[in-house]
Formats: sequence, C-alpha cells, structure tokens
Amino acid sequence: MDIRSVPRIGIVVPPENPTAEPEFGQFYGAGTTVHTTRFPVLPGKGLRAMLETYNEVLPGVLDGFGRLPLDAAVVACSASHYLLGPDGDREFCARLGERAGYPVRSSALATLSALEALGLDRLTLVSPYEPWLTELSRGYWEKAGLTVDGVVQIKAGEVHDPYRVTTEMLLEQLSRRSLPEDGAVLFTGTGMFTLAALGELARPGRALLSSNLASAWWALHAAGAPVATATVHPLLEGLARRADSA
Repeated sequence: MDIRSVPRIGIVVPPENPTAEPEFGQFYGAGTTVHTTRFPVLPGKGLRAMLETYNEVLPGVLDGFGRLPLDAAVVACSASHYLLGPDGDREFCARLGERAGYPVRSSALATLSALEALGLDRLTLVSPYEPWLTELSRGYWEKAGLTVDGVVQIKAGEVHDPYRVTTEMLLEQLSRRSLPEDGAVLFTGTGMFTLAALGELARPGRALLSSNLASAWWALHAAGAPVATATVHPLLEGLARRADSA
C-alpha cells in the first residue's frame, strides 16, 4: 500500500486528551493516516472558560495543519461544541470547512450524522462529564430533535474526569444499569476510553456509538473512502455496514 495515496484525516484534540489518537488509529488500521494538532494549554481557566476559548482559537489551531492536504478533519472535543447548540455548531463548522478547504466537523456533529445514517432518533446517554456539562450535552441532542431516554453518569472514583475512567470502571458502573437492547447508546466525549467496552457490550440490535467511533466513520465517509475496502476495526466496519443498510 502506497501511504501517499490513502485518506488523510486531521483531528484536533485538547492537550491532555489521551484517547482520541490511539482509538482513531485502531479504528483505521493501516488504510488511513491520522494527523493531529492540539488546542493550546490554558492554565488558570475553569472548564467552561477553557471550552469557550477552544471555540475562539479553533480557526488558528486548524491553521496548524498548514498546507497538509487533508481529506477531512474532526474537532475531537464534543464539549466545546455543545456550548454552540446543533445549529450554531453546523454554522461554525461550515465556516471552518470553507476556510480550510476540506470538510470539518465537530465530534458532536459527526455523531448526529451517524445517528441520522442509522435512522435512529432516540438514545441513552453515557456521560463522564460534570453534571452541568452532561445536561448541556443532553440539551444539544434534544435541540437536534432526538429523544434522550436516559442518562448514565460515569465517574472516575469520586470525580468526574473522562481521562481517568478505565474500561473496568466503565463496565462496572454500567453493570448496575439496564441498557436498552434496541435504539442507540451513546458514549459521549472523545477523552474516555470506550473501545474495549463497546466490544464487551455489543448485542444484536443494539447500536453502540462513541464520539470517536462516530467521528472516525464520518471522516472516512467525508473523505470518499469506502469502509468496506479499508483495513478497519470491526466496530467501524459494523457501523458502516449498518448505516449503508438503514
């Protein structure tokens, strides 16, 4: 395989996010190259102020790719785009894409695209966020016309920190809740490791989505690359197959 000819996907991640790059790499395998740029470190800012600043600086952060010929780019930070609501997010990402010269979507918009492709309008939300941010996330999906049937709040010990949630923590907390056998279960946020848990929780008829899985699917689709011929993870192949048949 000539690495120069495979799709080039850009992702923008928060500086401390440990998850997006390795999960994208596992989803894509050798058939796609992933290029990353990071938001700046913002010492002293609270979480909401930091997320607002991410939106302010995002055009310049995307400029960090320079003249690299990307086929698509994902902003792998759902939380900052929840602040915009779905309509504001669409408008913002459309401007970013026009400026950059390639499609740009937030992980939140990529998830909406995946849900639409699957023909799903209901979801159960699994969130590692602080309660106020979980409610902001819920509001984003509801404003987009989706019904949120329930919310499962995930913690890392005594704190809300997606970067510290292990697969064992996630599965243990979910074992105490009854997840639906049909409809969608959405693990929101690009910073919580979910890939191994998705494999454990897979059931016939149950649509499992994470922000990273939906983003990887959207970016490959936007790049015009057929998933069926790529070297991809079974979860990504399954999502693409289900979306094509919906």
